[in-house]
Amino acid sequence: MELTRVAILALLAFGSSSAKVEEENPEFWRSQAQKTLQSVLDRKLNTNVAKNILFFLGDGMGITTYTAARILKGQLQNQTGEETVMTMDTFPNVGLAKTYSVDFQIPDSAATATAYLCGVKTNLNVIGVSAAARNGVCKSQKGNEVTSILKWAKDAGKSVGIVTTTRVQHATPATSYAHSASRKWYSDADMPDAAKRDGCTDIASQLLKNTDIDVIIGGGRKYMTPKGTKDPEYPRDYSSRGKRKDGRNLINEWQSMKIGKVAHYVWNKTDFDAVDPETTDYLMALFEPGDLRFEAERDPNMDPSIVETTEKAIRILQKNPKGFFLLVEGGRIDQAHHAGRAFMALHETVAFDYAIAKGLELTKEQETLTIVMADHSHPVTFNGYPFRGQSILGKSPLWATDMLPYTTLMYGNGPGHKITNGKRPDIQTKDYVQLSAVPTESATHSGEDVAVLARGPMGHLFQGVQEQNYIAHAMAYAACVGADQRHCQGQTEASVLHSTFTNDRNLVCHFININ
Repeated sequence: MELTRVAILALLAFGSSSAKVEEENPEFWRSQAQKTLQSVLDRKLNTNVAKNILFFLGDGMGITTYTAARILKGQLQNQTGEETVMTMDTFPNVGLAKTYSVDFQIPDSAATATAYLCGVKTNLNVIGVSAAARNGVCKSQKGNEVTSILKWAKDAGKSVGIVTTTRVQHATPATSYAHSASRKWYSDADMPDAAKRDGCTDIASQLLKNTDIDVIIGGGRKYMTPKGTKDPEYPRDYSSRGKRKDGRNLINEWQSMKIGKVAHYVWNKTDFDAVDPETTDYLMALFEPGDLRFEAERDPNMDPSIVETTEKAIRILQKNPKGFFLLVEGGRIDQAHHAGRAFMALHETVAFDYAIAKGLELTKEQETLTIVMADHSHPVTFNGYPFRGQSILGKSPLWATDMLPYTTLMYGNGPGHKITNGKRPDIQTKDYVQLSAVPTESATHSGEDVAVLARGPMGHLFQGVQEQNYIAHAMAYAACVGADQRHCQGQTEASVLHSTFTNDRNLVCHFININ
């Protein structure tokens, strides 16, 4: 019955269909497929050692989000959207990662980050420690710390950086440098007294102590300054003031640690724009007390976009002749989904895709391994038989049996479960919270596999269905950082053989010419 109604609607809409006329010709699709086939046949494996690693992590960017953002990106350019090619769509190597944690079927961003950055699966809510550690138990983290590929890269002489749209102490960026039995220990004020007595330290303080990070960009000012310190941007807002109970000003400490180097701390776009990448050794840019604003609400006069922060980071890091590792997180995709706000989540994803494009523009494919992936998904669904070109944030052309419309995107659970007098709310505006089947204060994550996209040196390693912790090891192998140096040795041997062959050939040619 449902499909019959769809067929009738399709016939009614046929005359005004937004599909292109050429798409009605079978030759259009045959020609397109042949071009794609030839491009695949023409691919050659890039087996170089990766000088640089650009790692783009879309937090919460599951397949539904990826697809819906592709459509939105096209529709924002006055296209129908479905046929739009995202920057990430152009990556030749695609695989899937299994996201479960050691203790839960569906993970959080701390457990997943420990997997894909440190190469070890772990438990929910802990960062940079193995599954032998227990959530919130300081004593359990001692001796169970695991290091990340950011540290491996730094130890190999590369420059390293993190760029995020969340606070820099949040789960994803924090896992690149910190070890903590709780992802929530942002500052010492967030830690129980027992954890402090047992010798654990907060995440913000580890940002300075553990690894010498060249570029740090995101939010999180309030975790760096003493309790009550007025925020430079929001001096009257008490919730934005410093949180630290130990009296430390970590921003000042960071600056003192960099004496003799060109190190800039900035908190606004004017000062950020004034930073010259060519003369800058270190940059710490914290644009908000906590997480950054959603892209759709960002004040471009105060805060740079993720495209701008990605560019600045790469330009600073790429001066190192040994290369760099850069983690770029589109972190607020996840937070928008938790709030049931698909509008914000998709706009965050589109901005993230533009940052990926900037990364590719500034680097060379032959020497830069670029990875794009999600850490986990969300219970957002794409449903309702919308017509081609219909707004991805709009309504299905079908009505439900309660004679009310429903959106193409909705959630399995979350704050959007609103039934008044037995009826669902009507659906308008960018602040609309998509309907959810089950009422929860915040939408949970979901547990399906996530996409892993790769291009550049050894990009073919990122194919197939793999455990999420495999990602760190494959990146490290490609770049010859960390314990597994076989790829470097192979390249060295190949270079020696090539050099020997070249020298022998030159001797033979020389002998022939003499005689």
